Amino acid sequence: MTGALPMAASLYERVRRVIPPVEWLAFAGDIEAILALKRERNAVVLAHNYQTPEIFHCVADIVGDSLALAHKAVTVDADIIVVAGVHFMAETAKLLNPNKTVLIPDLRAGCSLAESITANDVRLMRLRYPGVPVVTYVNTSAAVKAESDICCTSGNAKAVVESLGVARVLMLPDEYLARNVAADTDVEIIAWKGHCEVHE
Repeated sequence: MTGALPMAASLYERVRRVIPPVEWLAFAGDIEAILALKRERNAVVLAHNYQTPEIFHCVADIVGDSLALAHKAVTVDADIIVVAGVHFMAETAKLLNPNKTVLIPDLRAGCSLAESITANDVRLMRLRYPGVPVVTYVNTSAAVKAESDICCTSGNAKAVVESLGVARVLMLPDEYLARNVAADTDVEIIAWKGHCEVHE
């Protein structure tokens, strides 16, 4: 590809079917700079599946959904972890790697589901339902997780709820996940009414 930088030109093959050549020229310099910084600073980039093709295919070292990135974050051998994702993903990477520097490139990168509930909301729910355990979906902020009794994934939510051996639980923040678990268990589920704009 003419006009592109050497390394970026070889990377273009990965994305040539989704990024036109003229658009690629706008990305090539930034990609070269990012790759050089990664080498210089001993950094890795964890990129969520929702990232744009030039990040996902040309910059990222590890890709996946939020749970996969959390699992892989503990295996990285780098001083710096850059999370190309949303806040809760970067927080999770930091919780799992307390001695590493964790960066998020865009401070505006939020998740409507995670932002639908705050730690104070959890405290208020506990006051309203004293003694009822709080089961929180992992796609939430560290502050919300800290106010919870246990966290779950979408894949293990039912098992987590039933493992508590109680008649009812508070399930936060994803209303749809809570309703789906409620339909499949005898445990009463008190659901927070949070939603994800992406999946609406």
